[in-house]
Amino acid sequence: MEIQTFSYDNKIVKKFVVATMLWGIVGTLVGLLLAFLFIFPKFTEGISWLSFGRLRPLHTNAVIFAFVGNAIFAGVYYSLQRLLKARMFSDFLSNVNFWGWQLIIVAAAISLPLGFTSSKEYAELEWPIDIAIVLIWVAFGINMIGTILRRREQHLYVAIWFYIATFVTVALLHIFNSFELPVSFMKSYSVYAGVQDALVQWWYGHNAVAFFLTTPFLGIMYYFVPKAADRPVYSYKLSIVHFWSLIFIYIWAGPHHLLYTALPDWAQNLGVVFSIMLIAPSWGGMINGLLTLRGVWDKVRVDPVLKFMVVAITGYGMATFEGPMLSIKSINAIAHYTDWIIAHVHVGALAWNGFMTFGMLYWMVPRLAKTKLFSIKLANFHFWIGTLGIVMYTLPMYVAGFLQASMWKEFSPDGTLVYGNFLETVTQIMPMYWMRAIGGSLYIVGMLIGVYNIVVTMVNGSVIEDESVQAPALQKVRKTRLAGETFHGWLERKPVKLTILAIVAVLIGGIVQIVPTLLIKSNIPTITSVKPYTPLELEGRDLYIREGCVSCHSQMIRPFRSEVARFGDYSKAGEYVYDHPFLWGSKRTGPDLHRVGGKYNDNWHFNHLYDPQITSPNSIMPSYKWIIKNRLNTDYLQKKMSVMATLGVPYTAEDIQNANENLRAQAEQIEKNLHADPDFVASYEAEKKYDQENNLEFVPMSQREVVALIAYLQRLGTDIKVETIINEPKQ
Repeated sequence: MEIQTFSYDNKIVKKFVVATMLWGIVGTLVGLLLAFLFIFPKFTEGISWLSFGRLRPLHTNAVIFAFVGNAIFAGVYYSLQRLLKARMFSDFLSNVNFWGWQLIIVAAAISLPLGFTSSKEYAELEWPIDIAIVLIWVAFGINMIGTILRRREQHLYVAIWFYIATFVTVALLHIFNSFELPVSFMKSYSVYAGVQDALVQWWYGHNAVAFFLTTPFLGIMYYFVPKAADRPVYSYKLSIVHFWSLIFIYIWAGPHHLLYTALPDWAQNLGVVFSIMLIAPSWGGMINGLLTLRGVWDKVRVDPVLKFMVVAITGYGMATFEGPMLSIKSINAIAHYTDWIIAHVHVGALAWNGFMTFGMLYWMVPRLAKTKLFSIKLANFHFWIGTLGIVMYTLPMYVAGFLQASMWKEFSPDGTLVYGNFLETVTQIMPMYWMRAIGGSLYIVGMLIGVYNIVVTMVNGSVIEDESVQAPALQKVRKTRLAGETFHGWLERKPVKLTILAIVAVLIGGIVQIVPTLLIKSNIPTITSVKPYTPLELEGRDLYIREGCVSCHSQMIRPFRSEVARFGDYSKAGEYVYDHPFLWGSKRTGPDLHRVGGKYNDNWHFNHLYDPQITSPNSIMPSYKWIIKNRLNTDYLQKKMSVMATLGVPYTAEDIQNANENLRAQAEQIEKNLHADPDFVASYEAEKKYDQENNLEFVPMSQREVVALIAYLQRLGTDIKVETIINEPKQ
């Protein structure tokens, strides 16, 4: 038997470890700032790039793709080489993967606060960055597949199955969801509209959680938990069932994010059925992970690595039980749009992803550095303060969610809403927001201690960048099954066939759900009174997207008595046919806006944007003073309308040619309406006088961004509105 000498590339692992810690701190600190903005909404007042709507996607992207993404690469690059007894296929591709991914993160960190966003949850990055993600992900995939093909181990271990499924499915999800037509370098419109866009987005959004935050971490679990426990995985057969059932079922579950919406009932029901089925494979994986620790529970009590992993796997089990429960319509009717969902998401993020990452790092880094962990006591302190942080973060959010739902739905004996003012809910849950901020602070303190512990460990040790090892050469792989060999045992020697079967497993659900919605027009009934947005309204909608208003306001009224009484007639699928992208939202920090058009006069909206506390005392909405000052940029207006026309919006050549003239006429009418408020007139004239006296350019109100945003808000829901609600005066 030929023994070959080769080396593992530890340089790339070390790079991803450092990046994981760096971006972990950045992502969680941004999240903590957001938590405090709920309590102190004026904290970043007047600074557009520090507003809640712009920072919220930065937080999610930093945690998901920067912190967790780098942790995935660190775990994969470390475990893959050792499982395959082979150095990574290409050092060049490894470095392309690392530096390309960091550049993508930096691009996100710059572009999102500046307002460049597609508004699609977990997919907010604009089209040039989307293309870069594809290129870097393909580089990672080629590197991984190339390593598999030149392995020295015949059989692919279960962790590698999950890595393969992650690569192919994330590529499929990202590409399909990111189809968009560019308007300019950092502006595009989704090729899908309304209901179709919502289905594709949540097919992506749910499965980004499944195949970016779950399957690679399951691969990491299957490698690092047995290593840390010094025991084999509990059940090989269970791992097979876990893998195939999980990747097949998960892809169907996306529509459970859209229950009671305008999505066709058949698609909603498919999502419900497969979501409930998910309990079995998810808990199968949890059981396989926890029972791997059978017989070593005494070790768990003293080993911080195993403590982190036990809580991580338990968090995975809790989140994957709660997810299917939330897909049951009666439960979803209570939880959706509330802070319950925030609690659910953070059980997965903080416990499953966060704790598994630090459990992995605490085990892996000392072995990379050929030394012992700097401080077991600090690691244990990190564990306990982090666990306390998770509890103090999530429990108040569950309470807030229940409180929101019960207050939103409560009727008095005479049939009216008990809490007709949406703000009454907000004021009641402020103590829970305080507790969340405290819990998040504790978690970050633990993270900082963990980073310090790991950095000192690396400094005290010496990472061998090219670790020399020996292993027998790979014997010739037989094409036929060996005597007594199972089908799956044979498949584990056939990486190409395994990959193809994995692709087929994940494609089936996507095809069955999405293709009929895109191709069968009866799924989206048309409404003749629904017309395209005017040029000014289109610009206003883009401002709404830029400022991240969708993070706090939904545009989807469900057919519930309470929602119809509060917001107006329930939303119809045909109302969204010209919406590229859809803006249904997933959280109501503020009220739904789908029927807000005509509910208030233009002055109310102006004052609300200038200082929300003027019109809505106790509101936690930030002010948008820069929108009131900024000149509206219409340089790309005609290009925007042309792109929309290409996507099927019925703008004529004449509409596009006269766009600027029509925009100006509508804007001037809104400015005229604003002059009905004496306070506005006095402030406006004072500003004009100041600019003239100081030789500053005065921008007429009709040319400012606020007018476009008011036009969009006043349009919402009016296409099929039977009667206009009486305008409410300024308070």
